[in-house]
Amino acid sequence: MTDRYSTEAAAGSHIHSPEAAPPPTAASTKSLRLSAAAQSPLAQSPAQPSAAGPQDEASLHDRLLEEWGSAIAAGRVGPGERLPEPSAELGAPSRTVTREVTRVLESKGMVSVRRKTGAIATPSAQWNPYDRQIIRWRLNGPERLATLHELSQLRVAMEPAAAFLAAQSATPRDWAMLTQATMDMVAYSNHANETEYLQADILFHRTLLAATGNRMFAALDGIIVATLEGRTEHQLMPSVANADALRRHTDVAAFIRKGDGAAAREAMADIVNESDEAMTQMTGGE
Repeated sequence: MTDRYSTEAAAGSHIHSPEAAPPPTAASTKSLRLSAAAQSPLAQSPAQPSAAGPQDEASLHDRLLEEWGSAIAAGRVGPGERLPEPSAELGAPSRTVTREVTRVLESKGMVSVRRKTGAIATPSAQWNPYDRQIIRWRLNGPERLATLHELSQLRVAMEPAAAFLAAQSATPRDWAMLTQATMDMVAYSNHANETEYLQADILFHRTLLAATGNRMFAALDGIIVATLEGRTEHQLMPSVANADALRRHTDVAAFIRKGDGAAAREAMADIVNESDEAMTQMTGGE
């Protein structure tokens, strides 16, 4: 682009010159092009890196959020401490990126922004305990097992009640999805620590919460997903699924279809209790 505009500007100077110039020959045109290119600032200095585009900015945003969020969750940035400079791997993110990441962390309760001092990490009691990213960061940190136990205790309080409500409110589509999920879990039960089984398990529990007809329950599906993903990611799932756990999932689906809320609740309580016990055994009761 620089060559073309330089050539056109040079050609225009002939038009306004007091003396008429002869039509340019092929040789003179080529010479003019080379001369313009030589005078271009781009030709005289090394190529400069282009500004980060929208996709680069989005990638930096996600990576910086992961870096700062996981550092706070793991205690590497303690309460009252300022957010550190981005790591060398991230280079120098723009002010827009750092500001937006700070706002995200502030919305999660992980930092407070103060005038003159900047963004300060907050105590964990101020974090949103149901935020899916925070759950994942905590599971990747030193309090992994304690976090999984907290999640299991929440499931004990929540999912049996959800099963009871689902027995009253589930639709034929819910019945079909619960049944399909249990069939897939059985099909992949010899690889229970792999993705296919995990996805079937997630489908079952998400459908259970949605089948309650209660939007409050349905909105908690991220907690269940984070728990199930955490078990698989941290190798707390056996390679072969527990046969009793598989049977209980099938029982829950059948009791919900039958409309037997009490039986569905009992079977669901057995599932979540077994899950917590299995994690404790696999970690040696850490």
